[in-house]
Amino acid sequence: MTAMGKIAVVAVFSVVSLVLSLLLSGRMLVRLPADYFTSRLRPPPTSLWAKVGWNLLGGALVIVGIALSIPGIPGQGVLTILAGLILMDFPGKRRLLLAALRRGPVRAVVDRLRARRGRPPLEIPPDP
Repeated sequence: MTAMGKIAVVAVFSVVSLVLSLLLSGRMLVRLPADYFTSRLRPPPTSLWAKVGWNLLGGALVIVGIALSIPGIPGQGVLTILAGLILMDFPGKRRLLLAALRRGPVRAVVDRLRARRGRPPLEIPPDP
């Protein structure tokens, strides 16, 4: 493959990853209820296959988010990682998500994204 061919492949991958990360992470973060982190209600248990599927999808989003965090690749890496973590089910998930959302820049982007879709900002409990 020539140098121009390699550049074209990287450019196409960059554009596709940018569009997919914006669509998937944005949709995920907008659809969360505002009280997702403050409500004591938990979603009902699902089947084993559903849990495996959501964990695989979440893991794929985390991997894509890490790739998007590399300098030179456009995309919302942190938001894609956040969306992937929300889909997954593992011990310490809530604490990890809250630590990420308490960071000023991440919180500002999530709140702005939700506001554009007419959704209230996420309710984040104070740091213990």
